Amino acid sequence: MIQKLINRYCQALSWLIVACLALMVVLVFTNVVLRYAMNSGIAVSEELSRWLFVWLTFLGGIVAMNDGAHLGTDSLVSRLPLRGKKTCLFIGHLLMLYICWLLFQGSLEQVKINWDSTSAAMETSMALFYGCGLVFAVSGAVILLNQLWRLLSGQLSEAELIGIRESEEEPLDLPKPL
Repeated sequence: MIQKLINRYCQALSWLIVACLALMVVLVFTNVVLRYAMNSGIAVSEELSRWLFVWLTFLGGIVAMNDGAHLGTDSLVSRLPLRGKKTCLFIGHLLMLYICWLLFQGSLEQVKINWDSTSAAMETSMALFYGCGLVFAVSGAVILLNQLWRLLSGQLSEAELIGIRESEEEPLDLPKPL
């Protein structure tokens, strides 16, 4: 049930990423046309595009984490027996949870520090910019904790014990070869 909620959340994030990317394209293209055609431009275009890019990068990281789409190498782990694969996945997830905690702490400090600071063009609180780290850290931790629960309760198949893809061309929906 939790995995279904996470999948729906990631689907919503995917649509939000598409919207951010589309808005970035429209903003930048319109600004380029206005600069060349009318020697003017949209003042907030560059800054908003940068903010959208940072946000869609962090949101894309959440979706990729849920899909197991991050690239890596499994040459050692794939050769381990089942218990070794489970142990490596457990240790790896604990380390990633620690990194999520560090990212959460650092992002929270940046949000607090920049709460009253505003951006140059949009005059929006910079806390919103640094909030993407908080969203990533919390979402990533939930995904990792769910995967740890599935590991400890025996719900993960052997193909799911390797949490990366060896190649960008490898399809996301097919189990990895053992």
